[in-house]
Amino acid sequence: MKRPTDRRTVLMTVGVAAVAAVAGSGAGSVAAQSTDIRGAVTFENGAVIPEGHLDIYLEDPAVQDSARRRTTETRVQSDGGSKMIAFSLTPPASSSASPTLRIVARLERADGWLVARGSTQFKAGEPVNVTLNTVMY
Repeated sequence: MKRPTDRRTVLMTVGVAAVAAVAGSGAGSVAAQSTDIRGAVTFENGAVIPEGHLDIYLEDPAVQDSARRRTTETRVQSDGGSKMIAFSLTPPASSSASPTLRIVARLERADGWLVARGSTQFKAGEPVNVTLNTVMY
C-alpha cells in the first residue's frame, strides 16, 4: 500500500531542488565570468585628452608578421573634455601565453593626424593604465 505524500516531504523536495539550483548556477557563474581586459587611458601630466578617436589594441612585438602582430582592437571617441577614458578589450585565446604582449593606445584627429600614443606591458589580472604622450613631428 502506498503512503500519501505529506506536506513535509513536498517542502523538503522543493528545498533540496532550490539549493541544488543555486549551487549549480553559482558554479556556472564563476566559469562564465568576464575575461575582458579592462583599463583606462589618461593623458600626460593629467591633462584633458584631446578630441579625436582612440584606437586601443593588443600587440605582440615578438611576432614578425605585421598582419598578425595586432590581435584585438577597439575604438573609443574622445570628446575633448575627459581626463580619463575607460576601455575594454576581449583577448584572444592565444594571448595569455605571450610574455611580450602589450596594450597600445593611439589618439588621432578626425583628419587622421596622430596626436598622441602610449603603451604598457600587459600582465594578466592586473589593472591596465595607459598614459598617452604627445607625438612630436
